[in-house]
Amino acid sequence: MSFSALFISPFADYGFMRRALVASIALGLGSGPIGVLLMLRRMSLVGDAMSHAVLPGAAIGFLIAGGLSLPAMGLGGLVAGLSVALLSGLISRTTVLREDASFASFYLTSLALGVLIVSLRGSNIDLLHVLFGTILAIDAPALYLVGAIATFTLIVLAIVYRPLVAECFDPGFMRAVGGHGIFYHLLFLFLVVLNLVAGFQALGTLMSVGMMMLPAAVAQLWARTLPGMALVAAVIAALSGLIGLIVSFHLGFASGPTIILTAACFYVLSLLFCPSGAMRRLLPLRHRTG
Repeated sequence: MSFSALFISPFADYGFMRRALVASIALGLGSGPIGVLLMLRRMSLVGDAMSHAVLPGAAIGFLIAGGLSLPAMGLGGLVAGLSVALLSGLISRTTVLREDASFASFYLTSLALGVLIVSLRGSNIDLLHVLFGTILAIDAPALYLVGAIATFTLIVLAIVYRPLVAECFDPGFMRAVGGHGIFYHLLFLFLVVLNLVAGFQALGTLMSVGMMMLPAAVAQLWARTLPGMALVAAVIAALSGLIGLIVSFHLGFASGPTIILTAACFYVLSLLFCPSGAMRRLLPLRHRTG
């Protein structure tokens, strides 16, 4: 099989493949930097919990629209995700529970409630689409929404970069100088939920966080500065989308899981070959043994 038939023809011949590729690139540009900040804040599992928290809202949007209406489900998911974020923060500040424990509790409740709501009115196929996404079925309005969310995320990050990073590394300092740390924390959670809604359009509620966290993990293994991490994460996410779509097209695999597994392959290779990886540690030992 020629290079053109392998890598170019799927996108040149099919519009749905082009839309899926553009959506993957947009998701990478928005979710990559957000995932890096989540990891630096040690909130990786919180991101996973938030991805499931959007499910009840998406399910209610599914019921109201009478089917898989991505704008309605996205709006419902945004409201549900923000509600869970605010409730978790409120509970952590008024009880002895930490914020991660609150997120875990809401995550389990949201996942069960969302599956129940969809299963009441929808078929098993509808439930699979909600949970695992339909990136190859993205239409123009959904693509515009994903692109708008990515653009908005990058603009907001550029405007509040310094206070957001300061609140990320030293929230106590922000409180001491009256830097409105709570506002920036809530703004960051809003961006997390917004990008999870964008990922939900393509990858479903169960895997939308994968495009956010796996490229961020790879970026931490290769880059040493925050801008470098954000750039590497965005590139890895875009490459995962490109390679995953090509593999799924030629082998007949489900596109969403293939994209996430491609990102997981980048992560495993990075564990082996990054500057502090396993292979770099083994090679000097072999040299001295010889």
